[in-house]
Amino acid sequence: MDSKKDSRPMIGVGVLIWRDKKLLLGKRLLNDRQNNHVFCWQFPGGHLESNESTIECAQREVREETGLEIMAIRHIGMTDKTFSMAGRQYITLMVSSEYKSGEAKILEPDKCADWQWFDYRQLPTPLFKPINLFLAQNSLTRSLNTPATSQQGDLYAMHQAACVLSDIPLSEHK
Repeated sequence: MDSKKDSRPMIGVGVLIWRDKKLLLGKRLLNDRQNNHVFCWQFPGGHLESNESTIECAQREVREETGLEIMAIRHIGMTDKTFSMAGRQYITLMVSSEYKSGEAKILEPDKCADWQWFDYRQLPTPLFKPINLFLAQNSLTRSLNTPATSQQGDLYAMHQAACVLSDIPLSEHK
């Protein structure tokens, strides 16, 4: 039974943080097989914990990784293809939020070397695999390098169109 439980996909939460139509991305450090550091760019995020809502996870992970406070959290999608990392499969829930307060700090230097704000139409490369999966699923890949001519394929329009979620903790729902 334990081996079956260990083979189930993990749930990750990726958090887009908007500030003046810019997104915060971290320079994620990865170890390759030769123990050399390589990197990719990622949104803040992490594992959904037991009995934790997506909102609670997003707020916790952003606080733990960057020291920032966020607000107006919205579900904007998920990756429906699993990917493997460290021998585990992952499905990622993507949420979008607005910057509330603080300055981004490197609070996990073993995982992230830098935090930077980027224009959402000009994201850096390489991107963390779940971000690429999400962008491809939503036909957003082309809009990153060309000006958006319509709301279709526009990350910011997707953020604006999504409904803000309640931040009432699960334990207080009736």
